[in-house]
Amino acid sequence: MFEHLLSTSTESDDAAQNQMSAAEIAADQRVFKKSIRAFNNYATHARAALAKKRSDYAKVTSQLRELIPSEVELASLSSSSPSTTVSGSGMALIDSLAPTSDTTENVFERRLAAVEGAVTVNATFLAAMVLAIGEDPTPPTPTLNSNKRLFGPPHLAKDKDAVVLDSDMDKVRSTLRQFVRDWSDAGKKERHDTYHPIMEAIDKLYGNLPTEQRGKLKVLVPGAGLGRLAFDIAKEGYTTQGNEFSFYMLIASNFALNSIKRQNQYAIHPWIHSFSNSQTASHQLRPVYIPDTVPGSIPSTADFSMVAGDFIEIYGGSTERDEWDILVSCYFIDTAKNIFEYLRVIWNALKPGGVWINHGPLLYHFEGMRNEMSVELNLDEVKAVAKKMGFVFEEERMMPSTYTSNDDCNNNIIVTTLYSFLEIAFGNMR
Repeated sequence: MFEHLLSTSTESDDAAQNQMSAAEIAADQRVFKKSIRAFNNYATHARAALAKKRSDYAKVTSQLRELIPSEVELASLSSSSPSTTVSGSGMALIDSLAPTSDTTENVFERRLAAVEGAVTVNATFLAAMVLAIGEDPTPPTPTLNSNKRLFGPPHLAKDKDAVVLDSDMDKVRSTLRQFVRDWSDAGKKERHDTYHPIMEAIDKLYGNLPTEQRGKLKVLVPGAGLGRLAFDIAKEGYTTQGNEFSFYMLIASNFALNSIKRQNQYAIHPWIHSFSNSQTASHQLRPVYIPDTVPGSIPSTADFSMVAGDFIEIYGGSTERDEWDILVSCYFIDTAKNIFEYLRVIWNALKPGGVWINHGPLLYHFEGMRNEMSVELNLDEVKAVAKKMGFVFEEERMMPSTYTSNDDCNNNIIVTTLYSFLEIAFGNMR
């Protein structure tokens, strides 16, 4: 289970500090329960979206709907096409996911049925994940109010935290895609493009040390997500701590790291939620098997942990000052509302002479949000501020990369990312 560290109050009054901590715990519990509720509502929400698609499809005239071929007709039409094998694969997936559907229906109607079958598969996976954290995976029986909300508008709900929004469902779907990136063979290339340069940098610095000595080096990985990068670093013998703020990620990483017992134990269908840019049914329906490797085999001389909480609150104070030999920020620094604070906390957490390894874009998550603070420095400005803090840049590379991509999608976004290998020097903040 995850260690949960609370921020240290600056109040001198112990009672005020304890009261603040109690309030924080209560707030965390509300967010945690809402995350569980979102996972449990996944199937209801997904089926409601499919009902909308069926309703829209029914509005098309019957004469036009009849133009969509049946399974047999599609196979005949595809017989001279180079995509015949792919189409056949798609039909096999439809047959496996919707075995009771009417085979005389056209392929679009059968694909809808297959997507609904895949929703059930995903829901079973998510239920196992919720159960692993010690929560009840039983889905509620909500009333659908609109396409945007379950349980009605927030101002009418007795418990506003019981309202599950589309934005909550986005996080559930993102969690499924994160499993592809971190814990599947399908994510191997993306992990190589993103994590491998980081592993190379660590190996270049400390790879000559015997494994039993590497455990003396402490590596911090903020924004650890589902924990694969932190796990891979720990597996090389380094004492590693992942830090994650999102309960969606923490619940999922607990499942990946502590509960899965065999390779490819689960199948998920992460691409079914979008009907856009798919060439064939197989591209949308194809399963991804989790995990590609079973977590374990950490050297006895190394420790591995995951800590829940806000990066700034946990690592920005005196308790974590000068504690870490290496800080790895992978697709993380652009999650900052205040990039200056992230840089300050990175500096605070690292030992004098420690190493910061950064890889990721500057796609600031809070840019343009009316009610959120967001300071967006460009790359030159980030580097200038870091240098004035005392960072010395040793190596710098630019490279293309993707994030939770579907190889079969027609328009995957390639993100130009920065890989920065930074060496920390003494500065005027010491």
